[in-house]
Amino acid sequence: MPLTLATPAAHELVIKKSRFLGRVEPCADRAAALARVAELRAEHPGAAHVCWALLAGGHSAANDDGEPGGTAGRPMLDVLRHQGLDGVLATAVRYWGGVKLGAGGLVRAYTDCIAQALLTAEKVERVAQVVVGCELPYELEGRLRRLAEQHGAQLADVSHAARVHMRFMLPVTSRAAFVAAVDEAAQGRVAWVRDSSIASP
Repeated sequence: MPLTLATPAAHELVIKKSRFLGRVEPCADRAAALARVAELRAEHPGAAHVCWALLAGGHSAANDDGEPGGTAGRPMLDVLRHQGLDGVLATAVRYWGGVKLGAGGLVRAYTDCIAQALLTAEKVERVAQVVVGCELPYELEGRLRRLAEQHGAQLADVSHAARVHMRFMLPVTSRAAFVAAVDEAAQGRVAWVRDSSIASP
């Protein structure tokens, strides 16, 4: 089973006066990765490069952000693949030190800052998640929220019309027990909407 990260981890390298701030963190998809990279650019306006690599749900991406092609994003992606990770974003913020490192030096620097960050990261099994949707009478909303909490189901969204529409995200292994518990408590007054698996840590 693929592994993901429980929490972010970071490592800083200084090579010939260039600072490399490596970071690895859980990340669900490309949209979340791009948002995180944008945050890093805002946090480090003086940085020369913000390079990144993503492995999530079979989707991969690598970005050199102006470094010579193949010297930053791809090496970081290779580190994630080598460690059997999924749902992980690797980023490296580089502050230019005035000395060129050459292609080989850049590959080593970007590889090392991510590999070192991963040494301190807590790795956990990546469990497939599923989204389940339902509609129900207003008087059952409170009970359904309590059942969701007991079964580790996170409320993804809720809307109120003639009936309450709710969507939950939970481990695929917990789906059957959650649905059965809700059906029993609601005595058939909850209508389920077709669900879908998602690749989220």
